[in-house]
Amino acid sequence: MQKQTKRKKLKSQVGIVVSDKMNKTAVVRLENFATHKLYKKIIKHRRKVKAHDPKNVAKIGDKVKMLPTRPLSKGKRYRIIEVIKQ
Repeated sequence: MQKQTKRKKLKSQVGIVVSDKMNKTAVVRLENFATHKLYKKIIKHRRKVKAHDPKNVAKIGDKVKMLPTRPLSKGKRYRIIEVIKQ
């Protein structure tokens, strides 16, 4: 009898493409908002990640949906699953 393992549900993220100059790779800017604990001001946090784009469909300014994946290279940890808005 084999042991059943549960796979955790992967969290998709939405970001904007800021660079598409590399082959099969896009640089995507992710934004999230947090409230400062003391001053209650909303702070915008931005970070850039590299995402795998096998068909080179994402262009600069596109809004894309991504899923985390196994490491594909030194900096690539996401995979683009769809282009939401062009």
